[in-house]
Amino acid sequence: MTTTTTTTIHAASASTSARAGAIGGLIAAATFIFGIALFVTSLSDYIDATPAESVEFLVGHQSTLFAWYLVIFLVFGVAIIPLARALHHRLADVSPQLADIGAVFAYIWAGLMFATGMVSNIGITAVADLDETDPAAAEALWSSVDAVTEGLGGGNELVGGMWILLVSLAAWGTGRLPKGLNVLGIVSSLAGLVTLVPGLSDVGMIFGLGSIAWFAWTGIVLLRRPELTAPAADVAR
Repeated sequence: MTTTTTTTIHAASASTSARAGAIGGLIAAATFIFGIALFVTSLSDYIDATPAESVEFLVGHQSTLFAWYLVIFLVFGVAIIPLARALHHRLADVSPQLADIGAVFAYIWAGLMFATGMVSNIGITAVADLDETDPAAAEALWSSVDAVTEGLGGGNELVGGMWILLVSLAAWGTGRLPKGLNVLGIVSSLAGLVTLVPGLSDVGMIFGLGSIAWFAWTGIVLLRRPELTAPAADVAR
């Protein structure tokens, strides 16, 4: 009786974790879509601008930038925490070392996203205020904030790429995640790791687009198959 009750509680906990992770995955995908859409439309003049042009744009579009940073960094950071927990729960018994290390990278990524988002939103306010009295100092401050945020979360995709890669490798051949999803994760994560090479940061767009599909697909799998174990043929459907 005790064993049956414990098993039932464990299954219920796994199901709840999977559903929370599914919601996190779908939200994470949505934040990427929002970020890329705004990046190529409303914020196109902000990208690759000179410090003076960036400060001028920032002063006139504070609300847009605030919303952009809030969603792509802070909301995204919150979303990946339950997703990371659900994936660790799903894979820990079949690939314990990879699952454990992957979860560490996921939580580090979440922390970096929080730091980047908070620095960015505090930074744009400080730059806008300083521009009223000292435009040259505002440009210098913007350059400093930009360097910090690029280093924390925008300049390369090492941490996120490592998490997705480790999850994909941990799930490989186990039937816990579809094989196609694992292939997508490996390809996307390698594109993210390539951003470490100077001059190849634009490859990050491949990581971004691949991550949208990976987050959404992972969310759907966790939503449809919340149990920890499932035959590979069933998971792939």
